[in-house]
Formats: sequence, C-alpha cells, structure tokens
Amino acid sequence: MNNIKLQGLDTNGNEKEFSLNDFKGQRVILYFYPKDNTSGCTQEACDFRNNINRLTSYATVIGVSPDSIKSHKSFKEKQSLNFILLSDPEHKLAEKFEVWKEKSMYGRKYMGIERTTFIIDKNGKIEKEWRKVKVKGHVDEVTGYLSTI
Repeated sequence: MNNIKLQGLDTNGNEKEFSLNDFKGQRVILYFYPKDNTSGCTQEACDFRNNINRLTSYATVIGVSPDSIKSHKSFKEKQSLNFILLSDPEHKLAEKFEVWKEKSMYGRKYMGIERTTFIIDKNGKIEKEWRKVKVKGHVDEVTGYLSTI
C-alpha cells in the first residue's frame, strides 16, 4: 500500500504515527482537504463526522491535510471529529496520490491540496477516486458507492 509514515490523531484525538500499511486488510476512505477550520473543509469534515456510523460499516475514514498536529487537535476538538486526521506538512502523501497541485485564487498561483477522496481496497489498491470534489453531497456519494458494492 504505502509505507510513508505521518503523524496524526487517532479517533480519540491521541497523537500517533500512522502509515497506510497499518490499514491493510480493511477498506479505507482517504480524503485530502486543503485546510483545517475553513468553511468548505469544516463542512466536509462535519459531513464525514455525521455519517461516520454509516461509513464505518464499510471502511475506516482518514482525513489528510498539510496542517500541523496542533491545528488538527484544535479542529478535531472544535468540530467533535470522530475519525483519524493525518498531518502531511511536507506533502509526502499528497504528492504520492497526486493531489498536491498548482491552484489559482484571484489570479495568484500557488501550490495546494486538490480536494480528493479515494477508496482504498483491502489489498491497498485504489478502488475508486473522486477528484476536484464539491463538498455538498459528497459524503452521500461516497456512502452510495460503498453501499452498492
């Protein structure tokens, strides 16, 4: 699967080192988002939080952004997030999954995360991906996909 090790917070908010290899044998919903505590990212995280019981019957949910552990802790506590968050400040995992992209806002170009969700199968292979995700309705799309396979 992937042996890149990243610091993260487990479902209970405890700091821990993770590798995607830790999840071999189970299906994973790996979603990349640009930044903690921004409107779209908060909405997406809350949608995953609110649907966690529907989702965990199919897969483990993991959110990834370049934010620090300190930022993740604050985000997790403020929004009562009940899934794993990984900190990828050097974009190692983001680059591996090709979601670290040139973006543009108000004519200014910069590098950032392209909002993307992957379903990784029990063998560590990408089973399904959604690129350039629109937040509204996305978690329902993911749940709908998982419930039909």
